[in-house]
Amino acid sequence: MDTQAQRSRVLLVEDEFLLADMVAEVLGEHGFEVFTAANAKDALRHLTGGFPCDILLTDINLPGSVDGTVLARLARELRPNLPVVYASGSYSRLEQLDAVAGAIFVPKPYNPDKLCEMLSEMTAH
Repeated sequence: MDTQAQRSRVLLVEDEFLLADMVAEVLGEHGFEVFTAANAKDALRHLTGGFPCDILLTDINLPGSVDGTVLARLARELRPNLPVVYASGSYSRLEQLDAVAGAIFVPKPYNPDKLCEMLSEMTAH
């Protein structure tokens, strides 16, 4: 296990329970600490509560009035240097989104192991 990944905390925002559970399990196996939120409201509660977060990994299409792109902007207001990774099955490129600067896009379905490699590289910097 990568020691840097062991210290990295991922806020996973995904409303599809089975997908969230599977991704959280794989991230955990790769040494990440994972907090899962099913919607933007819960994710923002986590961020405003002062809990540690090294990466925001969010689905674009979330239930409620705040989608993943708005969530990322709000998260960056709270934590300006927070790395953001968007995931979606509805979009195919980052350019299709109103994305925050420096964000990364992962189209669904994605390989969870490759996602872990990417997140590990992001936190190594």
